[in-house]
Amino acid sequence: MSTDAQIFAGLPVRDLAAALTWYAVFFGRPADEIVGDEAMWQVSASTWLFIVTDDERAGGGLVTLGLDSIEPYLLRWREAGLEHEPVETYDNDVRHVTIIDPNGNSLSLAEAPPQA
Repeated sequence: MSTDAQIFAGLPVRDLAAALTWYAVFFGRPADEIVGDEAMWQVSASTWLFIVTDDERAGGGLVTLGLDSIEPYLLRWREAGLEHEPVETYDNDVRHVTIIDPNGNSLSLAEAPPQA
């Protein structure tokens, strides 16, 4: 794979306006770009997550974001009253949490252990 490749991961939603509000809380900011029935957030220099109106496939998405820290997300979700699954720590010391959007899409965050 080329080192200049970008990743665009999409999640189908039923109601774009409602999803825009929920995902703004999830990310802590409004969408970076809205084009037609798609809204996009830039997650890193080469990674974008987008939501798109698609009634037939809404709720079938599964995405995991690898982050340096999941704490800013947990704090933001707690302040907004968003419920999530319990934070787990795996045998390899990766911390992991999953939240389900209002459409049923599953978004997970994975935090790598600190470097020794």
